[in-house]
Amino acid sequence: MPQTYDIRLIAPSGYPQSAEAMQRGIARLEAAGHRVSGLEVLSRRELRFAGSDAQRAADINALADPSRELPDIALAIRGGYGAHPILPLLDYDGLARRLRDAPIALVGQSDFTAVQCALYAKSGLITLGGPMLGGDFGALHLDELTWKSFWQTLSSAEGSATWAAPATVDLAVEGPVWGGNLAMLASLVGTPYFPAIEGGILVVEDLAEPPYRVERMLYQLLHAGVLRRQAALVMGDFINYRVTEYDNGYDVDVAFDRIAAASGIPVVRGLPFGHGPSKFTLPFGAPARLRVAAGEAALTFTGHPRPKTP
Repeated sequence: MPQTYDIRLIAPSGYPQSAEAMQRGIARLEAAGHRVSGLEVLSRRELRFAGSDAQRAADINALADPSRELPDIALAIRGGYGAHPILPLLDYDGLARRLRDAPIALVGQSDFTAVQCALYAKSGLITLGGPMLGGDFGALHLDELTWKSFWQTLSSAEGSATWAAPATVDLAVEGPVWGGNLAMLASLVGTPYFPAIEGGILVVEDLAEPPYRVERMLYQLLHAGVLRRQAALVMGDFINYRVTEYDNGYDVDVAFDRIAAASGIPVVRGLPFGHGPSKFTLPFGAPARLRVAAGEAALTFTGHPRPKTP
């Protein structure tokens, strides 16, 4: 049974595609005993965004305001697009001062990966890649793994994820676990918002990207020197993509094989993480250990943000 938390909604990217899903997510969280605030972000709309750039940045910058009480969880309502324009508007120094030692979890994924990169690169903040209000907590059918992993991660000093990892050699590595949406990561290479992480366990995922674009983005990370500095590359969900007759058998598995050969680092497959219904909650920047043996993978991590015990 999860603890009771104060959850503040943030909307750094798109406005709700489904108001019903958002309300369903709120109802589920409240039924579990949690208090949900920040509902005003659900009605904001400017073009395809959940409000102006300034409004969306203010959702996050409010966490740096010492006059406002911190929530236990700041939860993104959805992804989409919109994080990139707000990156220059974030109060990185103020957020670092207020949040570095505060027991607050900033949670999201997809487009939110850009915010996670920037907060780690410029503020040293560890955030969580995990479920969001609409697509996950507000899904028609709530996924058991997603729900269970989220609350266990928040309440445990050591988090974990275990999964079947086919076509993976046995290995044992340690390093900071980080990453998220591949398109977001590739788009930030060469900017001040991309973190310089050595010896990391890099997790990537994406949605509806053809295999050649997945491989191209991975090559961008390789050519930029990012991949060869990592201890391992972990493949999350790559779903809803299409192949054509022209691909001639080329799919994402082939793309993964090619990038493994080109990079020379271990590639671990099959992690439930990303845009699929089932996802583990994983930290961005926390120390971790990855073990693979006989086709089974186990990722354990510590030092991730954990809200106070009520």
